Amino acid sequence: MAGAERERSRLPPALPLATLIGRELRAGGSERPALRYGHAGFAKRGEDYFLVKPDCLRVPGDPSTAFSVFAVFDGHNGVSAAVFSKEHLLEHVMSALPPEIGSRDDWLQALPRALVAGFVKADIDFQRKGEVSGTTATLVVVDGFTVTVASVGDSRCILDTQGGELQLLTVDHRLEENVEERERVTASGGEVGRLNLFGGQEVGPLRCWPGGLCLSRSIGDMDVGEYIVPIPHVKQVKLSNVGGRLIMASDGIWDALSNEAAAESCRGLPAELAAKLVVKQALKKSGLKDDTTCVVVDIIPSDHRLPSPQLSPKRNQNKLKSLLFGRRSHSSIGKFGGKSASIGSVEELFEEGSAVLEERLGRNLSLKETTLPPSRCAICQVDQEPFEGLMEENGGSHCSSPFAPWGGPYLCLDCRKKKDAMEGKRASCSTACR
Repeated sequence: MAGAERERSRLPPALPLATLIGRELRAGGSERPALRYGHAGFAKRGEDYFLVKPDCLRVPGDPSTAFSVFAVFDGHNGVSAAVFSKEHLLEHVMSALPPEIGSRDDWLQALPRALVAGFVKADIDFQRKGEVSGTTATLVVVDGFTVTVASVGDSRCILDTQGGELQLLTVDHRLEENVEERERVTASGGEVGRLNLFGGQEVGPLRCWPGGLCLSRSIGDMDVGEYIVPIPHVKQVKLSNVGGRLIMASDGIWDALSNEAAAESCRGLPAELAAKLVVKQALKKSGLKDDTTCVVVDIIPSDHRLPSPQLSPKRNQNKLKSLLFGRRSHSSIGKFGGKSASIGSVEELFEEGSAVLEERLGRNLSLKETTLPPSRCAICQVDQEPFEGLMEENGGSHCSSPFAPWGGPYLCLDCRKKKDAMEGKRASCSTACR
C-alpha cells in the first residue's frame, strides 16, 4: 500500500475533465470519434448475453449528446438474471442521473455514482422476482474518447491503445484470486471454502457457502446471501485522440486466453473479425468448456479512414497495426477520487472498487452536491415523505430507527434494508421503545 501511495505522489497534478476536453478541442482533435464494433460467441449452456446500443442520447433530439453502451452478461443457474440485466440495467443507471445535469462534463462526473445506484437497483428489482439465477455484468459507456466501465463478477474488459499500455479496466471478483473480497465476505457472515467431498477431500476453486458461488459480486443470486453484492468496480479513462480498442468478454474467453494473448490475436483486424478471432483462439486453446462471448469496440478518430473490409486480413493488419497496437501493463486497484493520472496515452479520471455503499454514494452530501430532493432515495429514485418507512411496528409501539447510523444520502426503507444486509447487518430495535 505504501508503494502505491509513493507511485501516486509521482503522478502529474490532477486536471478537471473539462480541462482535458478543452485542451484536446483546442489542439484540433475531434471529441466525437467513430465507433466500429463486432461481437461473436459460442454457446455451451446458453447463459451468456450481450448488449450493443451505439446511438444513445443524453438529450433527446440532440446528436451532440450522443454516447454508446456495450455490455456482457454471463449468467449462471439459469438465464433469468442475465436477461433481466440486459433489458433493465441501463435504464436503472440512466434514471439515477440527475435530470437537471446540463453539461457533458457534469454528466461524465455523475456517471460513476449513477452506475453504482443502477446496479444496486437492478439487483433489488430482480430479487423481488424470487428467482435464484445470477449474472456477471460488465457495462461500458463510451462518450467521445471518454470510457467508463462498471463491472461485477469476472466478465473482463481490456483497453489496447496506440503508444500506450494494455490496461485492464475491470477487476475480477473471484474468491480464489481476490483476497480483499474473501475477507469482506467472511466479515459479512459468509463462509468461504472449497467443495468438500466424502472423506474430507477439498476440490475446485474457493466458493461462498451456502450456494457454492465462486464470485463475490454479481446481480441476483439471492440463494447465496446478501454478502454477494451488486456494487460494481468503476473505472473511467480518457483516451488520447489516437483512439483505441476495447475487448470485453465472458470468462469463457479469459479462462483460455491472457489479456495479452487476446489483444495480440486480433490486432490490425476490423472489430467484427477481431471478435471472431478472439473466440476462435479461445476455443482452439481450451475447447468449448463454457459459453464464450466477445465484444470488440474500436474508438477511431473521425479523420482516420479504415481499410476496406474487402481487403485481406494481412493487408488490413499492416494498415491498422499503428492504430491498434498496445503493450503490456499491470492494472491497479485503488481510489483516484476523480483525480487524473497520466498513463501513457490514457488519462485515468476515476477508479473506485469499494463494496461499502456509503463510500460509493457519498458521506453526508449536501442537497447541492446530490441534486436530489432530501426525501428521494439515492438508489431507486422513489420520493417519500420525510421519515416515511423509517419507523417500524414493534408490539404496538415504534422504534426511532431500526437501522445502524448512516452518513450517506437518503435511502428508502427497501434500499436501506439492502444496504444493511450487504454489510452483514440486520434491522434491529437497538433504540429503547417509548
